[in-house]
Amino acid sequence: MAIENGFDFRELNKFEKDLLEAAQNIKNGKYVKKFLRKEGTKLNKENKKQAKASKINKKTGNFMKGFKRGKPYKYRGTGDFAIRAYNNAPHAHLLNNGHRIVDKNNNERGFKKGEYFMEKAEKEFKGEFYDDCRKFIDEMLENHEL
Repeated sequence: MAIENGFDFRELNKFEKDLLEAAQNIKNGKYVKKFLRKEGTKLNKENKKQAKASKINKKTGNFMKGFKRGKPYKYRGTGDFAIRAYNNAPHAHLLNNGHRIVDKNNNERGFKKGEYFMEKAEKEFKGEFYDDCRKFIDEMLENHEL
């Protein structure tokens, strides 16, 4: 609903949509893509920090090398840009979400709880991301006369 606590946000929501549309259309979304790449890199740094802070920090394998940032893309036909920050190590999801402990005879011996480092990084990064978005919007308004 557009009216909350006695305030009518319909005009503000329309302005927000117009501003996002303008940002995506300026030079084919060049500025938005650059912003998203920068934010994806920051999120990956936070992912690595949270993974090191958890009990996962092992010196073997390629787990820490597996943190990657994807390319900006249009999200599911909505026209909105998005970017992924992920770990492509084959066991990363097991360390994050937890897994069954199974012996060679396929007998379950227990369950290893996940560390949820990706979710922790998301929670830690959220405030910084909102601040960066505000700065980006201010910059768009100043530099492109919107």
